[in-house]
Formats: sequence, C-alpha cells, structure tokens
Amino acid sequence: MQLTETLPDITNTPNVTDSYKLQWVGMEDIAVPITFDAEGKQLTVAAKANVYVSLDSTASKGIHMSRLHALLNQLAEKPCNKGALDSVLVHLVSSQAGICHSAKLDLSFDLLLPKPSLLSNETGFQTYPVKIIAEWVNGQYNYELKLSIPYSSTCPCSAALSRQLLANAISNEFSGATIDKQALLSWVHANSIATPHSQRSYAYLKLTLGDNSWPSLSSWISQLEETLGTPVQTMVKRSDEQEFARLNASNLMFCEDAARKIKGFLEQTTWLEDYWFKVEHQESLHAHNAVVIDQKFPHRSARNNAE
Repeated sequence: MQLTETLPDITNTPNVTDSYKLQWVGMEDIAVPITFDAEGKQLTVAAKANVYVSLDSTASKGIHMSRLHALLNQLAEKPCNKGALDSVLVHLVSSQAGICHSAKLDLSFDLLLPKPSLLSNETGFQTYPVKIIAEWVNGQYNYELKLSIPYSSTCPCSAALSRQLLANAISNEFSGATIDKQALLSWVHANSIATPHSQRSYAYLKLTLGDNSWPSLSSWISQLEETLGTPVQTMVKRSDEQEFARLNASNLMFCEDAARKIKGFLEQTTWLEDYWFKVEHQESLHAHNAVVIDQKFPHRSARNNAE
C-alpha cells in the first residue's frame, strides 16, 4: 500500500462548527524590513507587522496564513509607499481564493532620521515611533498614521515670574537713578536669580488619510517641528545649547499654545480627512502633566481615539 504524497490542507475542509463570518483573522508581530524615501535617500527600518483578512465564507474552516506571510515579505523588496501597500492589500484578499473580501495591515516601527545641530554643524539621530494602519474594505482603501513627536516647551507664566524676580534683584542691587552698563553686565553674568521651568513635551497624532496620497514622512515631521519651533536636539555643543535656550525663550508655550499651533498646521494639511491629537507637557513644576486633546470632527466616538 502506497501512501499519498499530497500534504493535507485542513483549511479547505468543510466548516463543521457554527456558521459565522469573522471580521479579522491573521497574524501579529511579524518582523519585516521596510524601506522609505527620506529626503531623497532610501532608509530601511525594522518593522513589526500585523496582517489580517476577513473570513466571509461560512463554509470555510479557516484562512491560508502562509500566503499572507509570503505577500508581507514582498514589502522587503520595494519602497514602502501607498502604491506598494495598495498592491499588498489587494493581493492579500485574492490569495484566499474567494473566501474573504477585506484586508488589513498594521506596520509599527521607529523612523530613524538624521538631525543637524542648530549652529555647530554636528549631526545626531532621532527616532520617531510610527504606526501605519492600512485597510481595504468593500473595494475602498483607507489609511491612518499614528506618530509621536517630542519637543521642548517653556512655561510663559514661569518665564514672567522669573523676569520679575530678576527685575527686583537688579533694582535692589542698583539703587541709583542710573546704572553703569559694565557693572550691570558683570552682575548679570555672576548671578542667576531664577530660571523659568521647561519640560519635555509630546504631540501624539492619529491622522486619517482615507485614499489620499501621503507625503514623505520625514519632510512632514520636519514641517511640524518647525511649526512648534522648539524641537528636541540630539548632538549639541555649547553654541547649540545656547541657541536652544534662545528658541525656547522666543517660543514660550502653554500646552494650549502648542495645541493651537498643531491644529493650525493640521487644518492646512490637504491630504488629511480627519485627525485626532493629544499634546502632553510633562511638567517640571508639578507631579502631573498638562494636556490638550482635540480632533477635527468632535462628534466622533472618543472610544475610537482612546489609544
């Protein structure tokens, strides 16, 4: 008796359990390298992918997961842009031989970008956590981006109080009607009366792109940092640190100020269909954070934006 050499495929056997459709079936935390265009250069990063298809056939026992994995691996062979992801989504569905109609792909990674210093011509590197959520449902593409951007913020109230203390100290030190300029400069160089409190701050963004084309992520992040005015630094020398202090002093921000800057920037971004963001100033004065949460369409369920 000769045994058959054909390997069994249990997923093709009839479904003998309850006949229900399932929204998403797939795999999570698959490692895959993906390549982006960053300022004209190709940048490869290590990503973790979640890949799913719907199971719309009530007669099928399950999906073919290895086919999803094979298609996902194709992202390692081409630039990761909307066109490439569009193609993968369509092929994820067709790979299942008619048992599904929708596909979903999540890519999470740290985008590593070079960051020049403010004055000294040095360069360091900074990572930005990014998540791309891509869906193809009922023949329609929909994309979302989630990203986190750190920046520095100096409290306007604290700066005003510091200036008042400095003015009082100068008045007490120089009681005459006139002040010798050199004596004042010498005194200022030797005395620190009070400094305004600053804090590491974050903008967490969830951007709904729909089927619109999306730009270079590196360029868009740079534009948002320019809007805020006080991006965090990497490699610095003393001249850069001093320039950073000057930037903070000229861009004093409550969390409300930062939020309005971000909202204005997002409102001018034509490829967005919707947005949600949270501004978080991690206070150096308090043991709690100051936050602002806003979105383009406030009627949307808060539960959808809780992540």
